[in-house]
Amino acid sequence: MADRKTRTAWYTGRGMIYKRCRVAVIGAGPGGLSAAIRLAELGVDVMILDDKPSAGGQLFKQIHKFFGSEHHMAGVRGIEIGSLLLGRCKELRIPILLNTPVWGVFPGFIVAGESEGEALIVEAEAIIVATGAGENALAFPGWTLPGVMGAGAAQTLVNFYRVRPGNRALVIGAGNVGLIVSYQLLQAGIEVAAVVEGMDRVGGYMVHASKVRRMSVPVLTRHTIVSAEGTERVSGCRIAEVDPSFNTIPGTEKDFQVDMICVAVGLSPAVELLRAMDVPMCYVRELGGYLPLHNEVLMTKKAGVFVAGDLSGIEEASSAMEEGRLAAVSVTEYLGAVSPEIASREKARISENLDKLRSGPFGELIMRKKQDVFTRYRHVQ
Repeated sequence: MADRKTRTAWYTGRGMIYKRCRVAVIGAGPGGLSAAIRLAELGVDVMILDDKPSAGGQLFKQIHKFFGSEHHMAGVRGIEIGSLLLGRCKELRIPILLNTPVWGVFPGFIVAGESEGEALIVEAEAIIVATGAGENALAFPGWTLPGVMGAGAAQTLVNFYRVRPGNRALVIGAGNVGLIVSYQLLQAGIEVAAVVEGMDRVGGYMVHASKVRRMSVPVLTRHTIVSAEGTERVSGCRIAEVDPSFNTIPGTEKDFQVDMICVAVGLSPAVELLRAMDVPMCYVRELGGYLPLHNEVLMTKKAGVFVAGDLSGIEEASSAMEEGRLAAVSVTEYLGAVSPEIASREKARISENLDKLRSGPFGELIMRKKQDVFTRYRHVQ
């Protein structure tokens, strides 16, 4: 298999589809799309693979307006940003292979499942992994009943498919996701009985909490769910106050009649593919748990493997898009497609944009924890 023609014939003869690109991007969310766009703009041959039936990731579930500056599309809704990114991919003729789960990554090539059911071999000189994050589960009596779902599932049903999954909901978790989903449920005509939060304060931005409270939804801190009630599906739930050790306090129980329980207790980076590649990991609770060790330019300890977006630590979609661009510039420099001088200037500009996004109390914590990751990276051989 000395050349591309020979390799193509070898793969085709074994019922495999063969493709080649300089850089493969795994994940078609905000980070992956932004990375692919910048790579194409810099003249690098790029391809996107994603296991979902549609591209855009979480953007098409986000009907709220973004924060930040005009550069970060402040005041623009996530669904509109997703359309803009996909439109730019179309202009640049970037191939996006959907329904294509990646089965494994090996030195120089990727093995994936093509949408027609055949195996797909993609040869690439470098990859950017932008697989995003998965929702954390919460186990309690009755948690397997129909009607109990994650925040992402609720957003998919309401914002993407325009389906109301219930009439009255309890939301668990007062972080940004829980608060935003609560407001989106209200917009869809679903009553929110309460938002419960185990911590002693709201974890999300107060602007989101204020919108929910203005709609007369109680946000109950130092509370947790005790159980979901029902036989065929959820028909009610019980909550209770918790002490500083998060044990429920007897006599503080409250019952609600609800037909939907939405769980929003955080996200964890989707590291499964990188674990299979034996990429070194580290654990940072504030960034979502286990994540790949990477440096300031998003390079991992595996040669030619870069990361972007929530996979590198849970943040907002605006940060994921900037990280996608940063990973793209880092890859082009790694491949020698741009000069170190050009790459250095662009990396400095993107890093400055990220610093602006990470300003404020929440962002400063993220920056400190990111620096911890960079320090660990330098000390791992």
